[in-house]
Amino acid sequence: MDRIGKADTHLHTEYSGFGTLGFLHFPESVTKPQSLVERARNNGFDVICVTDHNETAGAFIAQKYAEQFDDIEVIVGEEVNTSDGEIIGLFLTEKIQPGMTIEETVDEIRRQGGLTIAPHPFSIHVPGLKEKIFEIDLDGFEILNGGHPDKYSNAFAKTVMERYPGRWAPISASDAHSKFTFGYTWTEFEGSTAEGLRKAIINKKTVPKGCTAPILCEVQWSMEVVMGGQRLMYRSLGGKLPDKEDHSLIGTINGLSDLKKAAGIVGGFMYLFPPVSFAATLASTTYLRRGAKRMRRDFEQRLEEIDDIIRNLDCSRGPQQS
Repeated sequence: MDRIGKADTHLHTEYSGFGTLGFLHFPESVTKPQSLVERARNNGFDVICVTDHNETAGAFIAQKYAEQFDDIEVIVGEEVNTSDGEIIGLFLTEKIQPGMTIEETVDEIRRQGGLTIAPHPFSIHVPGLKEKIFEIDLDGFEILNGGHPDKYSNAFAKTVMERYPGRWAPISASDAHSKFTFGYTWTEFEGSTAEGLRKAIINKKTVPKGCTAPILCEVQWSMEVVMGGQRLMYRSLGGKLPDKEDHSLIGTINGLSDLKKAAGIVGGFMYLFPPVSFAATLASTTYLRRGAKRMRRDFEQRLEEIDDIIRNLDCSRGPQQS
């Protein structure tokens, strides 16, 4: 038997652009693709999948960089925003445009010979596919997402997977946007190569491992992206931030007025003042805790509704292959 490999199927770099939370706008990540590869090697990963938001440029850079090493492989992926929620395509050959329906996006992933993974399908704070996962051609879905510390999102996904074993590959991934949140969550598979991971996903033989990233690490991530954004705005103010192809973060910053850049730098210092950053984290965890409590009230009812959905879909599709 081949040795057991270690993979992270959901990782972000500085090519993931900007995120929003209410009135706040912030870089999703300031991690360079090359740094991500080095950190993965240092943490004993055999395979990583770079899945930036609506972009593959960072993944191709990471893949090219990793070619000089014999202990790691990089799979080109993309976390695509569809009209129905987010989906990850793995083993891609080119960028997939966001904004299509989930069916159109899945068709494009398949056209490229890729695999389909639903990230955080039952998330209470980011756009998961929810019950739509039962209607599409899906290889697997995350039952442990490292960026979801609430007591509902992962628990419900895990319960659904266990209720219908063998239908999808169970995936555990960090969804790391920072070096601080990487390494806590991974998927094991038989083998040690990208092709081995592909076969494990197709054959539904993946093994989810790890845990969610500690809250302190989420605080460190938020401070990291704020400081990284400040550095970029400072360089842009001085005309020392050249545009890069397919780098939406740099393009957005260079497109800001000097006044907005200066305001962003000052606002960043305010956030980095410890009481503010920790207060923001406390507010977000309180929001997640309350949301999870609200969703858990209908936990069993939602499972029963899913049973009905799958039963009806199975009847319409005819006998399923075992």
